[in-house]
Amino acid sequence: MSPRKVRDIEYHLLPGTSRTTTDIVIERDGKVVVRPPVGYEPERVDEVVDSKRMWIYRNLADWKDLNACAVVREWVSGETFLYLGREHLLTLVSGQARSLMLKNGSFCLERSCIERLGPAGARDAFKQFYINKGQERFHARVDFYAPKVGVRASGIKVKEMGYRWASCGTSGILNFHWKCMMAPPRIIDYIVVHELCHYHQQNHTDAFWNEIDKVLPDYRERKNWLRLHGVMLDI
Repeated sequence: MSPRKVRDIEYHLLPGTSRTTTDIVIERDGKVVVRPPVGYEPERVDEVVDSKRMWIYRNLADWKDLNACAVVREWVSGETFLYLGREHLLTLVSGQARSLMLKNGSFCLERSCIERLGPAGARDAFKQFYINKGQERFHARVDFYAPKVGVRASGIKVKEMGYRWASCGTSGILNFHWKCMMAPPRIIDYIVVHELCHYHQQNHTDAFWNEIDKVLPDYRERKNWLRLHGVMLDI
Protein backbone atom coordinates (compact mmCIF):
# COMPACT_ATOMS: atom_id res chain seq x y z
CA MET A 1 0.00 0.00 0.00
CA SER A 2 1.26 3.45 -0.90
CA PRO A 3 0.49 6.22 1.65
CA ARG A 4 -0.84 9.51 0.29
CA LYS A 5 -2.45 12.64 1.69
CA VAL A 6 -5.14 14.98 0.36
CA ARG A 7 -5.68 18.06 2.52
CA ASP A 8 -5.99 16.54 6.01
CA ILE A 9 -6.99 13.06 4.82
CA GLU A 10 -4.29 10.41 4.86
CA TYR A 11 -5.06 7.31 2.85
CA HIS A 12 -3.44 4.15 1.53
CA LEU A 13 -3.54 3.58 -2.21
CA LEU A 14 -3.94 -0.03 -3.36
CA PRO A 15 -3.15 -1.36 -6.86
CA GLY A 16 -5.88 -0.79 -9.42
CA THR A 17 -8.37 -3.44 -10.47
CA SER A 18 -10.73 -4.03 -13.37
CA ARG A 19 -13.54 -2.24 -11.55
CA THR A 20 -14.99 0.91 -13.07
CA THR A 21 -15.34 2.90 -9.82
CA THR A 22 -13.02 3.83 -6.98
CA ASP A 23 -13.60 1.86 -3.77
CA ILE A 24 -13.00 3.76 -0.49
CA VAL A 25 -13.07 1.79 2.75
CA ILE A 26 -12.48 2.70 6.40
CA GLU A 27 -10.65 -0.34 7.81
CA ARG A 28 -11.17 -1.62 11.35
CA ASP A 29 -7.98 0.14 12.46
CA GLY A 30 -9.28 3.47 11.14
CA LYS A 31 -7.11 3.54 8.01
CA VAL A 32 -8.63 4.96 4.84
CA VAL A 33 -7.92 2.50 2.03
CA VAL A 34 -8.58 3.32 -1.61
CA ARG A 35 -8.62 0.92 -4.57
CA PRO A 36 -9.09 2.65 -7.96
CA PRO A 37 -9.70 1.26 -11.44
CA VAL A 38 -6.64 0.18 -13.41
CA GLY A 39 -4.95 3.10 -15.15
CA TYR A 40 -5.90 5.80 -12.64
CA GLU A 41 -2.94 8.07 -11.96
CA PRO A 42 -2.36 8.85 -8.25
CA GLU A 43 -3.31 12.49 -8.86
CA ARG A 44 -6.67 11.40 -10.26
CA VAL A 45 -7.25 9.22 -7.20
CA ASP A 46 -6.45 12.25 -5.03
CA GLU A 47 -9.25 14.11 -6.79
CA VAL A 48 -11.72 11.30 -6.11
CA VAL A 49 -10.73 11.16 -2.43
CA ASP A 50 -11.09 14.94 -2.15
CA SER A 51 -14.57 14.78 -3.69
CA LYS A 52 -15.56 12.18 -1.09
CA ARG A 53 -13.99 13.94 1.89
CA MET A 54 -17.29 14.66 3.68
CA TRP A 55 -18.22 10.96 3.48
CA ILE A 56 -14.77 10.08 4.80
CA TYR A 57 -15.06 12.60 7.67
CA ARG A 58 -18.44 11.18 8.73
CA ASN A 59 -17.25 7.58 8.64
CA LEU A 60 -14.04 8.35 10.51
CA ALA A 61 -16.10 10.11 13.19
CA ASP A 62 -18.34 7.03 13.46
CA TRP A 63 -15.25 4.82 13.74
CA LYS A 64 -13.86 6.92 16.61
CA ASP A 65 -17.19 6.82 18.46
CA LEU A 66 -17.52 3.05 18.10
CA ASN A 67 -13.94 2.35 19.17
CA ALA A 68 -14.26 4.54 22.26
CA CYS A 69 -15.99 1.56 23.91
CA ALA A 70 -13.38 -1.06 22.95
CA VAL A 71 -13.52 -4.10 25.21
CA VAL A 72 -10.85 -4.83 27.82
CA ARG A 73 -11.06 -8.33 29.31
CA GLU A 74 -9.19 -9.73 32.32
CA TRP A 75 -7.86 -13.26 32.70
CA VAL A 76 -9.64 -14.03 35.95
CA SER A 77 -12.44 -16.38 36.94
CA GLY A 78 -15.80 -14.71 36.41
CA GLU A 79 -14.77 -12.74 33.31
CA THR A 80 -16.89 -13.39 30.23
CA PHE A 81 -15.77 -14.31 26.72
CA LEU A 82 -17.83 -14.55 23.55
CA TYR A 83 -18.44 -17.60 21.39
CA LEU A 84 -21.05 -17.60 18.62
CA GLY A 85 -22.63 -14.47 20.04
CA ARG A 86 -23.08 -15.76 23.58
CA GLU A 87 -21.13 -14.80 26.69
CA HIS A 88 -19.50 -17.62 28.64
CA LEU A 89 -17.92 -17.31 32.07
CA LEU A 90 -14.22 -18.00 32.42
CA THR A 91 -13.07 -20.49 35.06
CA LEU A 92 -9.40 -21.11 35.85
CA VAL A 93 -8.72 -24.81 36.45
CA SER A 94 -5.74 -27.06 37.16
CA GLY A 95 -4.81 -30.44 35.69
CA GLN A 96 -6.84 -30.06 32.51
CA ALA A 97 -5.68 -32.07 29.48
CA ARG A 98 -6.12 -29.17 27.06
CA SER A 99 -5.30 -25.51 27.51
CA LEU A 100 -8.88 -24.38 26.95
CA MET A 101 -12.19 -26.23 26.87
CA LEU A 102 -15.80 -25.13 26.70
CA LYS A 103 -17.65 -27.26 29.24
CA ASN A 104 -21.19 -26.84 30.59
CA GLY A 105 -21.41 -23.34 29.19
CA SER A 106 -18.13 -22.13 30.71
CA PHE A 107 -14.66 -21.58 29.32
CA CYS A 108 -12.26 -23.66 31.42
CA LEU A 109 -8.73 -22.31 31.06
CA GLU A 110 -5.75 -24.27 32.36
CA ARG A 111 -4.24 -22.10 35.07
CA SER A 112 -0.68 -22.97 34.06
CA CYS A 113 -1.18 -21.11 30.75
CA ILE A 114 -1.20 -17.86 32.65
CA GLU A 115 1.32 -18.88 35.30
CA ARG A 116 3.91 -19.93 32.70
CA LEU A 117 3.24 -17.55 29.81
CA GLY A 118 1.13 -14.74 31.25
CA PRO A 119 -1.75 -13.10 29.35
CA ALA A 120 -0.11 -13.99 26.02
CA GLY A 121 -0.42 -17.70 26.85
CA ALA A 122 -4.09 -17.35 27.75
CA ARG A 123 -4.77 -15.35 24.60
CA ASP A 124 -3.04 -17.99 22.46
CA ALA A 125 -5.22 -20.69 24.01
CA PHE A 126 -8.37 -18.76 23.08
CA LYS A 127 -7.04 -17.96 19.63
CA GLN A 128 -6.37 -21.64 18.91
CA PHE A 129 -9.82 -22.58 20.22
CA TYR A 130 -11.49 -20.11 17.84
CA ILE A 131 -9.32 -21.25 14.93
CA ASN A 132 -10.21 -24.90 15.49
CA LYS A 133 -13.92 -24.18 15.83
CA GLY A 134 -13.75 -21.77 12.91
CA GLN A 135 -12.35 -24.42 10.58
CA GLU A 136 -15.42 -26.55 11.25
CA ARG A 137 -18.01 -23.80 11.00
CA PHE A 138 -16.59 -21.92 8.02
CA HIS A 139 -16.20 -25.10 5.98
CA ALA A 140 -19.81 -26.03 6.76
CA ARG A 141 -21.23 -22.59 6.02
CA VAL A 142 -19.22 -22.14 2.84
CA ASP A 143 -20.44 -25.54 1.65
CA PHE A 144 -24.00 -24.42 2.43
CA TYR A 145 -23.88 -21.00 0.78
CA ALA A 146 -21.53 -21.54 -2.17
CA PRO A 147 -24.22 -23.25 -4.30
CA LYS A 148 -26.67 -20.47 -3.47
CA VAL A 149 -24.16 -17.86 -4.61
CA GLY A 150 -23.31 -19.99 -7.63
CA VAL A 151 -19.59 -20.41 -6.96
CA ARG A 152 -17.12 -22.97 -5.65
CA ALA A 153 -14.54 -22.01 -3.03
CA SER A 154 -10.93 -22.93 -3.71
CA GLY A 155 -10.10 -23.31 -0.04
CA ILE A 156 -10.60 -21.90 3.45
CA LYS A 157 -8.22 -20.59 6.08
CA VAL A 158 -8.96 -19.28 9.58
CA LYS A 159 -6.15 -17.13 10.89
CA GLU A 160 -5.00 -13.80 12.31
CA MET A 161 -6.00 -11.05 9.89
CA GLY A 162 -5.24 -7.88 11.78
CA TYR A 163 -8.09 -5.45 11.24
CA ARG A 164 -9.89 -7.35 8.49
CA TRP A 165 -12.76 -9.75 9.11
CA ALA A 166 -12.16 -11.77 5.99
CA SER A 167 -10.80 -11.67 2.46
CA CYS A 168 -11.07 -13.43 -0.87
CA GLY A 169 -7.52 -13.90 -2.13
CA THR A 170 -6.45 -13.74 -5.76
CA SER A 171 -5.99 -17.52 -5.69
CA GLY A 172 -9.62 -17.95 -4.64
CA ILE A 173 -8.76 -18.91 -1.06
CA LEU A 174 -11.24 -17.53 1.49
CA ASN A 175 -9.56 -16.18 4.63
CA PHE A 176 -11.49 -15.58 7.85
CA HIS A 177 -10.34 -13.90 11.04
CA TRP A 178 -10.57 -16.18 14.07
CA LYS A 179 -12.35 -13.34 15.90
CA CYS A 180 -15.37 -13.94 13.67
CA MET A 181 -16.17 -16.93 15.88
CA MET A 182 -17.24 -14.54 18.63
CA ALA A 183 -20.07 -13.18 16.47
CA PRO A 184 -23.61 -14.60 16.32
CA PRO A 185 -24.14 -17.32 13.67
CA ARG A 186 -26.19 -15.01 11.44
CA ILE A 187 -23.32 -12.52 11.34
CA ILE A 188 -20.85 -15.28 10.50
CA ASP A 189 -23.15 -16.26 7.64
CA TYR A 190 -23.11 -12.66 6.39
CA ILE A 191 -19.31 -12.64 6.39
CA VAL A 192 -19.28 -15.95 4.49
CA VAL A 193 -21.74 -14.75 1.83
CA HIS A 194 -19.90 -11.43 1.56
CA GLU A 195 -16.66 -13.18 0.65
CA LEU A 196 -18.32 -15.71 -1.66
CA CYS A 197 -19.90 -12.87 -3.62
CA HIS A 198 -16.45 -11.46 -4.25
CA TYR A 199 -15.98 -14.34 -6.68
CA HIS A 200 -18.53 -12.49 -8.83
CA GLN A 201 -17.54 -8.91 -8.04
CA GLN A 202 -14.09 -7.91 -6.75
CA ASN A 203 -15.40 -4.59 -5.49
CA HIS A 204 -18.12 -3.02 -3.34
CA THR A 205 -20.24 -1.52 -6.09
CA ASP A 206 -24.03 -1.81 -6.33
CA ALA A 207 -23.55 -4.93 -8.43
CA PHE A 208 -21.69 -6.57 -5.55
CA TRP A 209 -24.33 -5.73 -2.95
CA ASN A 210 -27.02 -6.96 -5.34
CA GLU A 211 -25.29 -10.36 -5.35
CA ILE A 212 -25.46 -10.48 -1.55
CA ASP A 213 -29.09 -9.33 -1.58
CA LYS A 214 -30.04 -12.34 -3.69
CA VAL A 215 -28.91 -14.67 -0.89
CA LEU A 216 -29.39 -12.53 2.23
CA PRO A 217 -32.16 -9.94 1.74
CA ASP A 218 -31.52 -8.67 5.28
CA TYR A 219 -27.78 -8.22 4.73
CA ARG A 220 -27.97 -4.50 5.58
CA GLU A 221 -29.11 -5.33 9.12
CA ARG A 222 -26.32 -7.88 9.53
CA LYS A 223 -23.74 -5.54 8.05
CA ASN A 224 -24.81 -2.76 10.42
CA TRP A 225 -24.62 -5.12 13.43
CA LEU A 226 -21.00 -5.86 12.55
CA ARG A 227 -20.23 -2.17 12.16
CA LEU A 228 -21.75 -1.33 15.55
CA HIS A 229 -20.64 -4.33 17.58
CA GLY A 230 -17.49 -5.54 15.85
CA VAL A 231 -15.29 -3.72 18.35
CA MET A 232 -16.62 -6.04 21.08
CA LEU A 233 -15.40 -9.15 19.26
CA ASP A 234 -12.02 -9.26 20.93
CA ILE A 235 -10.09 -10.80 23.79
